[in-house]
Amino acid sequence: MIAAYSATSQARVNAALETLFNAPSPELARLYEAMRYSVMNGGKRVRPLLAYAACEALGGKAEQANGAACAVELIHAYSLVHDDLPAMDDDDLRRGQPTTHKKFDEACAILAGDGLQSLAFSALLDSRLNAADAEIRLQMVSALAVAAGPAGMVGGQAIDLGSVGLKLDQKALEYMHRHKTGALIEVSVKLGALASGRAEKDELKALQTYAQAIGLAFQVQDDILDVESDTETLGKRQGADIARDKPTYPALLGLDAAKAYALELRDQALHALRPFDAAAEPLRDLARYIVDRRS
Repeated sequence: MIAAYSATSQARVNAALETLFNAPSPELARLYEAMRYSVMNGGKRVRPLLAYAACEALGGKAEQANGAACAVELIHAYSLVHDDLPAMDDDDLRRGQPTTHKKFDEACAILAGDGLQSLAFSALLDSRLNAADAEIRLQMVSALAVAAGPAGMVGGQAIDLGSVGLKLDQKALEYMHRHKTGALIEVSVKLGALASGRAEKDELKALQTYAQAIGLAFQVQDDILDVESDTETLGKRQGADIARDKPTYPALLGLDAAKAYALELRDQALHALRPFDAAAEPLRDLARYIVDRRS
């Protein structure tokens, strides 16, 4: 079921994203080409899927979450462009293709990332993509700003860069990843829920618990795949975290214990969805997929 849902949702968000990459003048053509390349060169679109699924779980239509889906994917793409730069992770490969700074150049990649970040907030305010009323749009912009900024994803990346070569305990490792990876996953679910126009306090709290669990599970599984998978399957360099001496869950807990922890987090996420009916089945399927995926 998740394969069909993913294909439909990926097609929906890709069509919406394509509308955002028309350069307003010939002088900006290369910048927009780099921005488009950074977003449209593959990817599982997990965050847009979560936005759509959360919207539908509350009785909304998937199309209502187009703005949310675009926004979280644009933020995700910008973060990857910047993470891959020589000043950070210095990666040559992303999604099986040359990283943006290798395809273009470093300066263009930095500007492309900057442009994608700004474009994400524009997507939430674009009436073609987000028909929610002004109050809800404001809530969405505020939530994304917190999740993507120094109190969220950017802060997590800063902690990550400062942790190379250190031996973090599990509490510190989880704090880092709840920011670096989890914050954007959590806000993907929240934005989708808000886009439905039907989000109540108790439902948002349950969805937050779900999202926090899968956000951490996503990172645990990423760490496992960095050990078990290969470069061709991952679409990025396998073993990169080990090579950089970054703290990971398999290194801290052991591989078997890390796998068990990923399953425990999946079960926490599924438990959080107990109040929801069959409309939340895509969210349940996504929780299972996150710990079953091989790339």
